[in-house]
Amino acid sequence: LLVLGVVFVNGWTDAPNAIATVISTRAMSPRLAIIMAASFDFLGVLVMTLLNATVAQTIYKMVDFGGDTHDALVALCAALFAIVLWATSAWWFGIPTSESHALIAAITGAAIALQGGLGGVNPSEWVKVIYGLALSVLMSFPLGFFIVKGIEKICRKMNRKKTNTVFQYAQIVGGAGMAFMHGAQDGQKFMGVFLLGMFLVNGQANVTQFPNPPLWLIILISVVISSGSSIGGYRIIKAVGMNMVKLE
Repeated sequence: LLVLGVVFVNGWTDAPNAIATVISTRAMSPRLAIIMAASFDFLGVLVMTLLNATVAQTIYKMVDFGGDTHDALVALCAALFAIVLWATSAWWFGIPTSESHALIAAITGAAIALQGGLGGVNPSEWVKVIYGLALSVLMSFPLGFFIVKGIEKICRKMNRKKTNTVFQYAQIVGGAGMAFMHGAQDGQKFMGVFLLGMFLVNGQANVTQFPNPPLWLIILISVVISSGSSIGGYRIIKAVGMNMVKLE
C-alpha cells in the first residue's frame, strides 16, 4: 500500500511538470492535457519496462537492506512514508519536486540508519544518480538555449500567425513525449522498491539476482501512476508553466 501510495503521489505531483507548458500556452485545455499525461504515463511504464528494466535494477541495487528482515521492512516503510509526506507538502506549496530524488534520498537514509553507517550504500550504483542529476542540468540548459535560437533563426522571415498551428501541435507532441518518458523512468524506480519489499516480506534479505518485473506488477504500477496523473496538480502546473518562466 505504501509503495502504491508513493506511485500515486508521484503521478499526481511529478507528471504535471510534463504538461505545464501545453496548458500555460493554451495549446491544450487542462482537461485534455491531463488525459494525455495519464495515457502516456501508462504507456511509458508498460512499454519501456517490457523492453528494458535497467532503471528498476539500479534502484534495487543502490542500497543494502540486508540483515534482519523485520527491521529492514520497517526501515523501508519509513522511507516510503517520508516520500509521501514530502511530496504532499511540496504539492501544497506549489513546489515542483522530483519524487525520483525523494525516493533515492529516502531509501538511502533508511539504509544508512538500518546498517548503522555508509556501509548500507552501494557507491557504484549510487553515483549513477549523481551523473543523471548533473548531466540533466548541464545538458538541458544549453540544449534548450541553442535549439530556441536555431528555431528563431529558421523562422525569422515566416508569418507568426501561420507558424502558431505548427508549434501548437509540436508542443502537444513534446508534452506527450515528456509524459511517456516520465512513466518510463519513474514507474521502473518504484518497481525496484516494490520487489525489494516483496523479498523482505518473504524473509529474503540478501537476494542478489534481480528478476524481471512480472507483467501484473508492470500493469499495476502503470494504472496507479496514470491514476495519480489524472488528478492534475494545478498548483505545480501554475508554478512551472506560469510563475517560473514567461511562455507564449
